[in-house]
Amino acid sequence: MRKDIITSAIGMLVLTLVCGLAYPLLVTGISQVAFHGNANGQQVFVDGKLVGSKIIGQAFTDAKGNPLPQYFQSRPSGTDPADNDAGTEFANYGPNSVITEKAIAANIKQYIALNGKYYPGGLNAGKVPVDAADTSASGVDPDISVLNADIQAYRIAAVRHLSLATVHGLISKYTSGRGLGFSGEPGVDVLELNLALNRLRTNP
Repeated sequence: MRKDIITSAIGMLVLTLVCGLAYPLLVTGISQVAFHGNANGQQVFVDGKLVGSKIIGQAFTDAKGNPLPQYFQSRPSGTDPADNDAGTEFANYGPNSVITEKAIAANIKQYIALNGKYYPGGLNAGKVPVDAADTSASGVDPDISVLNADIQAYRIAAVRHLSLATVHGLISKYTSGRGLGFSGEPGVDVLELNLALNRLRTNP
């Protein structure tokens, strides 16, 4: 009996040291050397200041949470607070849920209010892209669809006094292709796009 207890204790200690300490440290060390950027969340710095991440969406809003019209807006976030990378989540409600319907309706209303007066012919609910109306599974998507970006381009061009061609050129530059060439849809990196707009203003 005593021998079994000692053997079990030794086994637990060894496995704890190997699996709970040595292995995580080894993997962390390898990742920091071989994949430093990815291991640290693909952080984006401007003039030495952390401004975001390539893989985590963020809100471009004022102190009251209102969308800033001079910036492209990210996909609606299901996290609380919005775009909370420390606790990604999504609304666990079915498509027929009243809560889901109200949330989508509110997102559509805000999108139209922000972009409608700039878009040729105006916007209605039928023209609003899905990724502007509904949240993603993670709630922190860094990309928006090309259609979403193209609609917002009219607002950006008007507010920043840029040609539509210039804005579309930036959208194309920061649009990634399908995964592995065939999976999913092309996405527009909102953070990089907005940083590029800031550089245009700084260096016309």
